[in-house]
Amino acid sequence: MEKKTEELRTEARDRGQNRSPGQKFGTEAQQNKRNAAALERKTGAAGKGDRKMYDQVTLKLNVDPLILSALREDITSEDVSANSIMKKPQAGEVDLICKQDGIICGLQVFERVFALLDDSTRVEFFAEDGEEVKNGQLLAKVYGDIRVLLCGERTALNYLQRMSGIATYTHSVAALLKGTKTKLLDTRKTTPNNRIFEKYSVRVGGGNNHRYNLSDGVLLKDNHIGAAGGVAEAVKMAKEYAPFVRKIEVEVETLDMVKEAVEAGADIIMLDNMSHEQMKEAMEYIDGRAEVEVSGNVTKENISRLTDLGVDYISSGALTHSAPILDISLKNLHAV
Repeated sequence: MEKKTEELRTEARDRGQNRSPGQKFGTEAQQNKRNAAALERKTGAAGKGDRKMYDQVTLKLNVDPLILSALREDITSEDVSANSIMKKPQAGEVDLICKQDGIICGLQVFERVFALLDDSTRVEFFAEDGEEVKNGQLLAKVYGDIRVLLCGERTALNYLQRMSGIATYTHSVAALLKGTKTKLLDTRKTTPNNRIFEKYSVRVGGGNNHRYNLSDGVLLKDNHIGAAGGVAEAVKMAKEYAPFVRKIEVEVETLDMVKEAVEAGADIIMLDNMSHEQMKEAMEYIDGRAEVEVSGNVTKENISRLTDLGVDYISSGALTHSAPILDISLKNLHAV
């Protein structure tokens, strides 16, 4: 693996040395052909690194505006530092290097940051989303105007580090449920305007998505139940209002609420912040009449205590709100 990675690095550097300053990187077709050839040598099959998070419609309607907003936050008028040292366009290349073991995720977003700044920028990937990567591994080479590479560096890395961190943490938590029937779920406890990225990262790490937003499904929590006047009343109202294809989930905190939810015909019952003994009693009472989810301050450190319950789902907000980033850097920028 290390030998092949070094060969790819050498080939890419040789190509750069044969270009005159400011020379374009060839047509898109030529670049794609070079990418495919390099990736085929690495994997034995063309298409490595071509796994895409989003289709073109989703990308343009829902992803691009968020990336552009992040770029505008970082560049309110101009990149003074980049423009100080580069007075005119200059072709360059830079290495994307992993500095920590983990699961890589968000390569399409990383690439898109540079493409939105200058669509002639090209990225040659040597890894794809979901792969285990190692400290020191060359993940990609980016080719483009040096000013573009400098302007997009921080935003592109912010997305990639954050998404890879979530995928890595989720992967480690999902491993603790291996051999059980229980599915690991995320929550809506995501960074504002980053949910589309963070929920994708959970899936890459081996977890599953709970509802994406409030329009996705019915989840009656404590305040809904309080406003409705009780569990039975809340479920009845939801059944009357929501489309029949929507499942109705109810969050409960006591055994009495469990019984109410079952009798009211809830499809999914979420046991929230209940003791282990209470959850065992709840499982015995429900007895397959509804799917069961467990929630409440679930982390990598304590999830193992829940595996013996045999519940259908365990949800954890920590997957998105507490995952550390994965350390990744852009290094060795130089003109070609």
